[in-house]
Amino acid sequence: MKSHPKIIDRIVEIIRDHQTFCIVGHVRPDGDCIGSQLGLALALQNEEKKVTVWNDDLVPQKYKFLNLDGLFQKPKPGEQFDCVIATDCASFERLGKAGECIGERKIFINIDHHESNTRYADVNWVSPREPSCGELIYRLLKVARWPITPPIADLLFTGISTDTGSFQYATTRPGTFHAAAELVTRGANLAKICDEVYQSYPLSRAKLLKHVYSKFRLADHDRIAWFWLKKKDFNRTGAESNDTEGLIDHIRAIEPVVVACVFEELEPELTRISLRSKNAKVNVNEICAQFGGGGHPAAAGARIPGTPLATQRKVIAAVKRALKAAK
Repeated sequence: MKSHPKIIDRIVEIIRDHQTFCIVGHVRPDGDCIGSQLGLALALQNEEKKVTVWNDDLVPQKYKFLNLDGLFQKPKPGEQFDCVIATDCASFERLGKAGECIGERKIFINIDHHESNTRYADVNWVSPREPSCGELIYRLLKVARWPITPPIADLLFTGISTDTGSFQYATTRPGTFHAAAELVTRGANLAKICDEVYQSYPLSRAKLLKHVYSKFRLADHDRIAWFWLKKKDFNRTGAESNDTEGLIDHIRAIEPVVVACVFEELEPELTRISLRSKNAKVNVNEICAQFGGGGHPAAAGARIPGTPLATQRKVIAAVKRALKAAK
């Protein structure tokens, strides 16, 4: 195996020296967050460690098949741990209530692949070269020589697959395919994962998709595409917030579009934005940073206070500036 950063050895050493662990991830967990949290948790349990897994939000329906042991719990104040490990979380704030409940600890580790990571822990392994946190956990297990069982392989493969857009995003590297291939060799159930994650959507999501196709808008010579998801759209379709994952890809895939944007109403004066870029010269992480958010150069988000119209105008203007600069 190719050489690895010394930070991995340090993390393995810390894990070996401690007994009780809490694994935390970001609010609204996606496939990579869930796969990384649970994959690491199972590996630590196999090493006879005592492990708690916390997330502020529930596991979305389409990832329930990963949480077979029911390890995910709501954060509880007053618990004590030797070591807390955050996976796939770019900032401390993104841990939500879990962040408030992990004060009683000896050491805090942050394992992540977001370029915008704020390095908020005692030990920070942040590697933006990797397209998923699942791949980092895979590398950690390899260096530690801990067994990758079929359930762990399922979890890490799901993380890698979902965060690379099923190996379609430009961030996917040769090493990503090597990791995925080994996980399949170790028992990752490809047919089940693909069926659960990519081919089993609730009807409410299809209704939301109908809304997207009928309501999306274009600007700047069709290089910007966006749509709104208002509270009333969720009420009308019966969809939930986590049904929106991947909807942006439908407008991102329109040929002239360079930047796609989703505006989601959280409160009357609070909007969540998600941005995707198809041009390496247009860094949406930088655009979202203007609004206190972040992520990756090709995929980022933010929460913006203010009226919906003011938010829309500000964001579209910022995207137009970025497109102009990219020329």
